Amino acid sequence: MVFLGPASSWSSDALSSGFPMMAMKKGCSVVMLCMAAIALITFGLGIMSVSFPASSVSLQPSSTVSTVRSNILINVLPSLRECDLWKGRWVKDKKMKPLYANNSCPVLTATQNCEGNGRPDKKYVKWRWQPQGCDLPRFDADLFFRLLRGKKLAFIGDSVARNHMESLMCILWQTEVPENKGSRRMQRWYFRSHQVTVIRIWSAWLVNITNEAYAFAPANLTKLHLEQADHAFMDFLASLDVLVVSAGHWFAKRTAFVLDGRIVGGQLWSHKRLPSRSMQNPAALAIALSTALLAITSHPHYKGLTILRTYSPDHYEGGAWNTGGSCTGKTRPLTDSQLVANAYTDLMRQHQLNAFFSAQRNITNQSKLRLLDITPVFAYRADGHPGPYRSRDPNKVIKRGPHGEPPPQDCLHWCMPGPIDIWNDFLLQILQKEMS
Repeated sequence: MVFLGPASSWSSDALSSGFPMMAMKKGCSVVMLCMAAIALITFGLGIMSVSFPASSVSLQPSSTVSTVRSNILINVLPSLRECDLWKGRWVKDKKMKPLYANNSCPVLTATQNCEGNGRPDKKYVKWRWQPQGCDLPRFDADLFFRLLRGKKLAFIGDSVARNHMESLMCILWQTEVPENKGSRRMQRWYFRSHQVTVIRIWSAWLVNITNEAYAFAPANLTKLHLEQADHAFMDFLASLDVLVVSAGHWFAKRTAFVLDGRIVGGQLWSHKRLPSRSMQNPAALAIALSTALLAITSHPHYKGLTILRTYSPDHYEGGAWNTGGSCTGKTRPLTDSQLVANAYTDLMRQHQLNAFFSAQRNITNQSKLRLLDITPVFAYRADGHPGPYRSRDPNKVIKRGPHGEPPPQDCLHWCMPGPIDIWNDFLLQILQKEMS
């Protein structure tokens, strides 16, 4: 593997030394140089694969290809380079406007309508993600509809998946008002003029659940059957073209974990008959996600594109969602020095990445599996949550109490419009690369 430094470090001497083209006269045109490079590719450089992340360039050539030749190839054919959209920074853009208004989208859940619920600041919609070395294009509804024409896209997951789906729906709604084709088992919206269907299927744990008494676990305690992919989406898998899969936050809720017919652990629940080293919820997520991805990537009749969206970071400070945690007063993205490491979020994301790469290595059907890794990028966006502005109640408490106690608030879901809309900018880039 040959690793080259950033493009800015490549000198003109390095581009010319040791290569047969150095004998060409100074008047040789760029066109001739391009043609020569293309000819080299065609007749024997033997390059097997090319990968170009933003911060470094890597090639996997044959043993006879020199670093100098690689340098020339990269510079003559810059269109082969790909920007790493995930490395960058948040940039303030005063001209940036949301792609929809909070009152222009009928499917927007009221608790995420921050402006409608009285949030006074508006600057949280004036920040865009700036990757290193390139730009992240804003969402283009026309392009989305062209790519997805005649297809079905489904969001699979919990309430954050719903948040994401509604963000996409609000953007698309500005182009065409869809028909509601939903049922008790799923939300389904059909954009008739573009023949595109957007679906949401509730599957908070991605595996089958039961509430009946099981072994020593009582009734009305949710049991997660970690080795069984959820029928809620598996029953429809063969008819879907794109899946956006996510999970994680509901693993913090009270549950029992069942694996191979045995109760192996629980969350916010214990019993004297549990193993001495019982399974914890991060490990349960790892198994459940692996089960779901394996079922998807081995289904004989599924040929679609599956996109795993990583753990959505919350920003509760001073406690959790149910113990007085707060994000009150956050009005701009955090800086590097303000970021606080969250071991739980990092662990959940790591389990997701492990499950993703394992599933990607072992695909047995004709589907594709890709990653939407939003966790590190949106760790900065503590300003993007509803906080105390989660209802229209004019008497809601929005300030701390006399003893400093924070008001009830939501520091997990995302304001709409807001930073979550940029998830769809990333999503469209994946769709364009894989479906165009």
